[in-house]
Amino acid sequence: MVVTGGAGFLGRRVVARLEAAGATVAAPRSAEFDLTVPGAAEAMLDLHRPTEVIHLAARVGGIGYNMAQPAPLYLSNLLMGTHMIEATRAAPTVDKTVLVGTVCSYPKITPVPFSEDDLWEGYPEETNAPYGIAKKVHLVHAQVNEQQYGQRFAYLIPTNLYGPGDKFHPSVSHVIPALIKKAVEAVESGAESIDVWGTGSASREYLYVDDAAEAIVRAAEVHVGTEPINLGADREVTIRETVETIAELVGFRGELRWDASKPDGQPRRGVDGSRATKLLGWAPSMEFEQGLRTTIDWYRTNRDEAEREPA
Repeated sequence: MVVTGGAGFLGRRVVARLEAAGATVAAPRSAEFDLTVPGAAEAMLDLHRPTEVIHLAARVGGIGYNMAQPAPLYLSNLLMGTHMIEATRAAPTVDKTVLVGTVCSYPKITPVPFSEDDLWEGYPEETNAPYGIAKKVHLVHAQVNEQQYGQRFAYLIPTNLYGPGDKFHPSVSHVIPALIKKAVEAVESGAESIDVWGTGSASREYLYVDDAAEAIVRAAEVHVGTEPINLGADREVTIRETVETIAELVGFRGELRWDASKPDGQPRRGVDGSRATKLLGWAPSMEFEQGLRTTIDWYRTNRDEAEREPA
């Protein structure tokens, strides 16, 4: 089996679960095979000759990164997925390809909980749209290849991931690691306040990284089909509640100063996870506050690794 992005935040968990189950797994790095380059995906599959591919490789970041780098976010993600889908279609050994999309693909205004049937009912939230659209194109590609060539897929849409091993460097961090870093540093410096982007009214649904890895491995084992499948935690949390919970857990007692001039991002996020339960027999197990505690503990003991600047 090949796992692209297998050295990443989510990929390491997926690889570990597969190996624990007895699978032989290759996790090539981008330095070996740059999947944005034509021919690299084919060369990778020719070398490893897998029967199954889990495509996790992606270029990602938070709202600030999405606003600063929309063009490479769109193009890199589009090309990586496009090349992998076509390479796996042509590879004689590959039986199935598991694709992982993004909750950023949903329309900006979507009824909560998000149903997979609403995926095409509008344009994504503007700050995330280039990334979200690039990943959604892979769903179309998978569906037409299934229709015309009989290619076998699974397509999963996880909500916002968090957990130990996340990226805490400010250039690419998402909401939870960014807030943990701010709160921990405020406690250490004795700061009286923390500046937070937006109004706090937006909501997110956070999925612990190990729960996501379990679902992906489960899909690789039991599911074939191109219907998108939401992966969520069945709990919608406002950004204000997120910040207040993190502040309490790290021991910050100062003021939270909201900067409404900065974007909130998508107004609400919360998904309907019933399809994952039905098709995968999967449900998340990590409670949100316990997941935050585990993430905070990991960050405090692994600062150098957590804050390393991305290559």
